[in-house]
Amino acid sequence: MDDDAVTSTALAAGAGTPGAVEEFVRATHRDLWRFLAYLGDPQSADDLTQETYLRALKALPGFAGQSSARTWLLSIGRRVVVDRYRAAAARPRTVDAEDWADLLERRRPANLPGFEEGIALTDLVAALDPARREAFVLTQILDLEYAETARILDCPIGTVRSRVARARTDLIAQLTRAEAQTEAPARAHAKA
Repeated sequence: MDDDAVTSTALAAGAGTPGAVEEFVRATHRDLWRFLAYLGDPQSADDLTQETYLRALKALPGFAGQSSARTWLLSIGRRVVVDRYRAAAARPRTVDAEDWADLLERRRPANLPGFEEGIALTDLVAALDPARREAFVLTQILDLEYAETARILDCPIGTVRSRVARARTDLIAQLTRAEAQTEAPARAHAKA
């Protein structure tokens, strides 16, 4: 569904049109979940998505359509993630398992096509500066326009362009370093 149709659906849902809420959720769920998975973490993306929709549906009657509904929803999602990080930082962390890293490794899904590549991309993107990561995910992964991303992030479009360019530079540098680290032991082994 294009942005105009999503916005029309959101306005209809806010006005109480039967079935419009379900249509709005179906039209926006995939992009919202992907955005939240990259900002937060994939394991909590379902919870973050649910919290975002709870907030959005409460606010939907007041949505006036001044921006696209997708932009409005992603902005709410961004605030949900920020609130989650603030709440997590305020409480102490404890782990019942003795070796939590081993426990996580044993529980991760195996034999999924592209799993390692997905983990590698997630790790690379997660290592980016948070502001750069947001701009990169919105424009390069969710394929939003720079102007829409600027509205979501509440910053000038030039700032979005700069953050995306720097994120690309950072990702290339990370890949170059990783490649050099992988090749160095192979070259040393070949000489021996």
